[in-house]
Amino acid sequence: MADIRNDFVGIKSPNPFWLASAPPTDKEYNVRRAFEAGWGGVVWKTLGEEGPPIVNVNGPRYGAIWGADRRLLGLNNIELITDRDLHVNLREMKVVKRDYPDRAVVASIMVPCEEAAWKAILPLVEETGADGIELNFGCPHGMSERGMGSAVGQVPEYIEMVARWCKANTRMPVIVKLTPNITDIRYPARAAKAGGADAVSLINTISSITAVDLDSFAPEPTIDGKGSHGGYCGPAVKPIALNMVADIARDPETAGLPISGIGGVTTWRDAAEFLALGAGNVQVCTAVMTYGFKIVEEMIAGLNNWMDEKGHASLDDVIGRAVPNVTDWQYLNLNYVTKAKINQDSCIKCGRCHIACEDTSHQAITHMVDGARHFEVIDEECVGCNLCVNVCPVEDCITMVELESGTDPRTKKPINPDYANWTTHPNNPGAAKEAAE
Repeated sequence: MADIRNDFVGIKSPNPFWLASAPPTDKEYNVRRAFEAGWGGVVWKTLGEEGPPIVNVNGPRYGAIWGADRRLLGLNNIELITDRDLHVNLREMKVVKRDYPDRAVVASIMVPCEEAAWKAILPLVEETGADGIELNFGCPHGMSERGMGSAVGQVPEYIEMVARWCKANTRMPVIVKLTPNITDIRYPARAAKAGGADAVSLINTISSITAVDLDSFAPEPTIDGKGSHGGYCGPAVKPIALNMVADIARDPETAGLPISGIGGVTTWRDAAEFLALGAGNVQVCTAVMTYGFKIVEEMIAGLNNWMDEKGHASLDDVIGRAVPNVTDWQYLNLNYVTKAKINQDSCIKCGRCHIACEDTSHQAITHMVDGARHFEVIDEECVGCNLCVNVCPVEDCITMVELESGTDPRTKKPINPDYANWTTHPNNPGAAKEAAE
């Protein structure tokens, strides 16, 4: 069986599946149950400084987006960092780490952007035996209005400064959690690296309003007739998270910086995709809040089975494997041509492919042939956009077939003659590199 033991910046865990800093990691009771279910590590819900207690709303804290089958696609939350006493959390962390020495216990921290505040809390966390700290520079609601969370994560200079403070005042690995509420994720990642951070984790939640109550005209969740923007997470944010992870993994200035991938991880396949794009492990939240701690069993089994099937002996065989295949648009092979093909045995004649193509694309799918309802691709008109594949309700009913040498079925000539010899074309990065050598 494949070896899925994880070593992330020296923090060891039996598998790469960690729970993200969130309600599921708010107390000892939860974390013990998570470890018994098989989770490899946890990032304890964000700790704040000593002082006035954090007060959360005593009403709805979540908004939601559902699919047509009521499957939860995304959650918007307005919950703040832990409202439990700092020293209660620290005592519980110490006990949990003592009882589960083989599991990763990382403390998420958010305190004011002052060196004294960070210097005060770091030794308290270190005394628990925690394996590392995660600097919460991502939360977009509540705390950001107080000059913390994403208010720090949106300013690279602040990220670098606080990372330096922490590296100078603790032995623990420092992970910087990045906010997606920024134009270019590479800049905060570069700042974290410049500040000496051992790793970054991303993405934190996306600033959002999921719905408006059209009776009260207040955003949801609604608290006494008012609402606030919150942090959006869940399966819907996975594409954004994957892209940002890839951006950091392929940026020459952050090359080699370890990444903990977060954002919509629900299955082993999601996790494998994050790993392939450069993440060293993954963190999970919404999936657990939807299905419970035991989903990790399927994640572990699925990842093991896939790695065995593909011959991957360890996580190192997977991590970063897809990064070289992420490129910029101008380097795509313009002489690569595919056409859609409909399997008539699988087709249920719903007509969705025809409607999508006829109304919004290239009028390349029939709906009637010889007076009978029949859907077939017209090669001469098909541009290979694959919209029909994505709207078809029957899996694998429509597939994309590559044409030899990218030829036009009418003329038998290359679709883009300027790119006919792609292997030697100067726009091909591989060819350009070979020519330079």
